[in-house]
Amino acid sequence: MESENNLEQQAVDTIRVLSIDAVQKANSGHPGMPMGAAPMGHVLYAHTMNYNPGNPEWANRDRFILSAGHGCMLQYSLLHLTGFDVSIDDLKNFRQLHSKTAGHPEHGLIDGVDVTTGPLGQGFANGVGFAIAQKHLAARYNKPGFPIFNYKIYAICSDGDMMEGVTSEAASLAGHLELGNLIYLYDDNHISIEGDTAISFNEDVAKRFEAYNWHVQVVEDGNDLTAIQNAVRNAQLETQKPSLIKVRTQIAYGSPNKVNTAGAHGSPLGPDEIKLVKEGFGFDPESFFEVSAEVADFYKKAGDKGKTTNQKWDELFAAYEQEFPDLAAEYTLARKKQLPEGWKEQLPVFEPSKDKMATRVASGKVLNAIADKLPGLIGGAADLAPSTETLLKKFTSFSSEDRGGRNLHFGIREHAMGSALVGMALTDGVIPYGATFLIFSEYMRPPIRLAAIMKIRPIFIYTHDSIGLGEDGTTHQPVEQLIALRAIPNITLIRPADANETAQAWKVALEHNDGPVVLVLTRQGLPVLDQQKYGKAEGLEKGAYILSEASVEAKLILIATGSEVALILEAQQDLEAAGIPVRVVSMPSWELFEKQDAAYRESVFPKNIRKRLAVETGSPLGWHKYVTDEGDILAMHTFGESAPAEDLYKEFGFTKENVINKAKALLD
Repeated sequence: MESENNLEQQAVDTIRVLSIDAVQKANSGHPGMPMGAAPMGHVLYAHTMNYNPGNPEWANRDRFILSAGHGCMLQYSLLHLTGFDVSIDDLKNFRQLHSKTAGHPEHGLIDGVDVTTGPLGQGFANGVGFAIAQKHLAARYNKPGFPIFNYKIYAICSDGDMMEGVTSEAASLAGHLELGNLIYLYDDNHISIEGDTAISFNEDVAKRFEAYNWHVQVVEDGNDLTAIQNAVRNAQLETQKPSLIKVRTQIAYGSPNKVNTAGAHGSPLGPDEIKLVKEGFGFDPESFFEVSAEVADFYKKAGDKGKTTNQKWDELFAAYEQEFPDLAAEYTLARKKQLPEGWKEQLPVFEPSKDKMATRVASGKVLNAIADKLPGLIGGAADLAPSTETLLKKFTSFSSEDRGGRNLHFGIREHAMGSALVGMALTDGVIPYGATFLIFSEYMRPPIRLAAIMKIRPIFIYTHDSIGLGEDGTTHQPVEQLIALRAIPNITLIRPADANETAQAWKVALEHNDGPVVLVLTRQGLPVLDQQKYGKAEGLEKGAYILSEASVEAKLILIATGSEVALILEAQQDLEAAGIPVRVVSMPSWELFEKQDAAYRESVFPKNIRKRLAVETGSPLGWHKYVTDEGDILAMHTFGESAPAEDLYKEFGFTKENVINKAKALLD
């Protein structure tokens, strides 16, 4: 027994030594957290979690989130030791150009990393999305004798995570939903960059989480492997409440001169201190990246256990396929990121009429028309489903009592909603969407950006997209939000012009698998354009298309998105009547347009037609590329006002008369 305990301690210390060697070699990184949290990581990877290094995407694996992503050498060391495709050379290349071992864990860059973390609080909140998705999959697919999805979500969080606001939002939501599949270990080391956390943070975290309806345990000694393991087992037995295990650790444990100091947070220990650490742990101070044969064998066996568990699950799923072939086929299709046959045929076609229809309303009709055919589609809003038209009317709400519900109520927690959608989007079999007003996309930029980095596809629905929302005034009227979102790489933003473009926007969003999709929709009603008279709405998939051609060779191109398209169509009629041939281009998505070949782009915006006017009730930034140096932009250069929408359009020049005057001025 003593030799076994000694081996476990040697294994923990090996994690510490690998971590500090990698940080020192990179001359950059965070050595203190891996040194203090190594026992927690060891308990999870050696004794707790189900995972298979040979099949990192195994569907029923336990998920692990290093929310304290700055301590990523802890995770990289464990991935290497347990047999993932992470070599010693990868550890030696920590934080180097094109290395798999980036400065914070990146999903898709390295096997075994379930989500990209780094901005504190994000991983914590992503886990809530993972947990919702697991509960929902279990409700749909699990059958008596077939626990297809019974995995749990584990995380290691830091003091910094506990301070971030998104953590509070997500913790509150998780407690309300009774997500007992969440088990979080809190690395309570009392140190942040500026020093002891007491200078800014002295709340009782345990009591806070108890108030959130979490199951809370405290481990007083972060080096007590038995106590940590017992706490994790207790958490596994608590199936109703999410669990927080507060583990009192020491940053840079084992470093004689830097333990419990802020200096160990974000800087290498230095060669002399590393030698002292290694001597204290019984390692050769002149050896680097040292892993004994005994420790290597110990962790290899830990990783190999998952191969057997994975194989048993494969056998279970094979039997499930025989017993429930339709459900098995449905899930297998979803794992391949493919959609069921027949769903596109359910997309509604809207006929022109005297009645106007807001694109948010059209979106709601589309959602409800296709939901039956897309069982993985699940989502909701940040307390705004009636306003954003995102309720799936045939389906119940996801709750602690109904895990099969497909309507999510995130509450007024936009930030946590965005982060939860990221965790859900990383779960095969789930197509998540979340909605709020466009102005409140500001609360959600971190998860949107992380989704873009990972190239995953949550669908963000933003309504009330312009000064057209009227009397709510300056605080609620988005001006700079469109360009701010367009500036994020890998994002696809679509601002449809009418109901039929909205249906096509949903088609594009659901078929897209290479980054987040943002649907930007109106509060106010818009004409449903006559597709027999104008270009077909299918042109939306190319990002920009000729909606209405000039009567003869065009002298001018009018360009708009969303609600302003109807405005430039009206202006075209008067300009044509005045003998000025004008082409109208609907441009719902810059990103989709930029993916088209040069010939198509030239067909829409010929180089010989340089007189162009872009119209959009947002910032003019970015439009210059499309209007050329001979064109102009009608856009917002200030914040809005509180007034009826029609008064605002007049105030800021979004009128047919002003469009005509600007167009004529370009031709003078």
